[in-house]
Amino acid sequence: MSQITSMKKQTPSHWPTLNTVIMVEDVLKKMNESVISVAELKRRLPRQVNHNTLMVILEYLDRSNKILVGLKGITWVYTDSKTLRELIKKGTEI
Repeated sequence: MSQITSMKKQTPSHWPTLNTVIMVEDVLKKMNESVISVAELKRRLPRQVNHNTLMVILEYLDRSNKILVGLKGITWVYTDSKTLRELIKKGTEI
């Protein structure tokens, strides 16, 4: 997603609050679909979020490996499963 990449070069004029970041995370975690567009994400948020602020949040979530951003949209990938983490540690890297 080029909008997220371009935000790295600019200083955002709207920094998100922690409550806004958590709100976006919750919507992404609880979505029924596997992929959601930015426009659909905006519609599902309980309150409006400035577009630039949302892009900063999505960049943060992407950098922290909680979401993947692709051509079709955004996917929540983070899991807090202790069992999964242990299996990954034991697994063989290919």
